[in-house]
Amino acid sequence: MPDFLSPVFWLIITLGILVTVHEWGHFIVARWCGVHIERFSVGFGRALFKRVGKNGTEYQIAVIPLGGYVKMLDEREQEVAPERQAMAFNRQSLRKRFAIVAAGPFANLLLCVLLLWAALVIGTPGLRPLLGPSQGLAQQAGFAIGDEIRSIDGQPVQTWNDALPALALAAMDQRALAIEVQTLDGSPQRRVLPLDKLAKDYQQAELFKEIGFTPFFANPSTYIGSVLANGPSYGVLLPGDRITAINRKPVSTFGDIPALLAEHATSTAHNVQVDVERKGTPMSFLIAPVAADIDGAKVWRIGIGNVAASKVVQYPFWQALPVATAKTWGMATDSFAVIGRLFSGKASMDNLSSPIGIAQAADNQAGWGISAFLSFLAAISLALCIMNLLPIPVLDGGHLLYFMIEGLTGKPLTDSAQAVGQMIGAAMLVGLLSIAIFNDFFRIIS
Repeated sequence: MPDFLSPVFWLIITLGILVTVHEWGHFIVARWCGVHIERFSVGFGRALFKRVGKNGTEYQIAVIPLGGYVKMLDEREQEVAPERQAMAFNRQSLRKRFAIVAAGPFANLLLCVLLLWAALVIGTPGLRPLLGPSQGLAQQAGFAIGDEIRSIDGQPVQTWNDALPALALAAMDQRALAIEVQTLDGSPQRRVLPLDKLAKDYQQAELFKEIGFTPFFANPSTYIGSVLANGPSYGVLLPGDRITAINRKPVSTFGDIPALLAEHATSTAHNVQVDVERKGTPMSFLIAPVAADIDGAKVWRIGIGNVAASKVVQYPFWQALPVATAKTWGMATDSFAVIGRLFSGKASMDNLSSPIGIAQAADNQAGWGISAFLSFLAAISLALCIMNLLPIPVLDGGHLLYFMIEGLTGKPLTDSAQAVGQMIGAAMLVGLLSIAIFNDFFRIIS
C-alpha cells in the first residue's frame, strides 16, 4: 500500500468503527424508548446498499465511510401523521430525550473499556519509561542513564504512556514532581523534578526537551541490562556497566558485540578483553566466551543481555477488566484536566490535533500490532465521548444543556434560540478544527 494511503485507510477504519458505535448508542436507546428510527446509516452520502426492516427502518451503507448517523422521526423536521406522533422524538419525555442523546457518548465510553480489556488480555506492547542522558532540570534532579520511572506522585508507572500525562499536567501547572525510579543496578531512588523552574513560555510540544529527558530507546547504547547466572561474565560484569570496547575495538551499539565476539573463533587467545565504564570509571576484564550452536552455526557469547526498551503489559481476562476500567477513569480525568487548562490558558492550543494527526497516529499504532491498535481505538473512543459531552451546541453536550435548561425552567428553548446556539456552536467547532489542522500541517512541515 502506498505510504500516503495507509494513514487514510486506518483513519477510515478508526472513525468508521467509533462513530458507528456512537450512533448505535443513540439508535438502541431510541428504540427502547419507543422512538421510530427512519434511517440508520453507516457512512454518509449516496447509499451503496440499503435494506428496509419489518418496522420500516431503513438500514444503509453509504459511500463516504467516515462515521454514520441516525435519523429519528421528529415533527420539527417533517409532518407526522397523528397515529405516529407518539413515536416522534420531540414528543418523548425530557428523561427519555436526555437518555437517547446521552447514549451516544456512553456507547463510546463503554467501547473504550471493552477495547482496553481486550488489549490487556492479548498483551499491549509499550516502551519502558527508561531514561537516556539527562540535561537541564532532569540532570539537576539527579536523573541518570538507565533510570526507570516506577511511580509519579505515588501513582504506578509501567510504560511511557502512563508517565506522559502526569509529566505534562505537572509541567502545565509548573509544580515540582516526586518521581520514584529504579537505577540500572536495581536500587530504588527518589528524585524531585523541579518543574516549578520551567520557563513560563516553555514549548509544551517539546516537553522532553524542556524537562531535559531523553528516552532510553532514542539512544543506541551498550549498557548491560542483565548478566546470566553462572555465565562467563557472572561476578565480573554488572548490570549498568557500559561496554566501550572488545579486544580494543570500539563498541557503539549492543549489535556490534556479536560480530566482535565472532572474531574470537579465529583467535588463538582464550579470553577476550572487555572494556567497560562503571559509574564513570573505566575498567578492563578478561572474559572467556562460550560457543553456542544456533541453527547449525557457532555463535560466541559472554552471557550478558542489553537493556530491553520495550515490554508487554498483559493480564488474565478476569483481572484485565478492573484494570481497563481504572485506566479509562484515569484517561478521562487527565482529559478533563487538559480541557480545563486549555480554558485557563495553562495548556497551549498546540496540543489540539485534527483528523490528519489521528490518521498518522492510527497508521503508527497499527504497525505495532492488534493490541496496540485496540488501545489506540480505546483512547480515541474516549476522546469522542468527552468531546461530544462538551456543552457546545451541535454536539450532544449542547443538546443535553438545552434539556437541562428545559428541566430548570419548565419549558424548552425557543426554536430561534436553539438556531442561534447551533450557529455559535458550528463556528466554535470550525475554529477549533482550523487550529488543529494548522497544528498538524505545521508538525508535518517542521
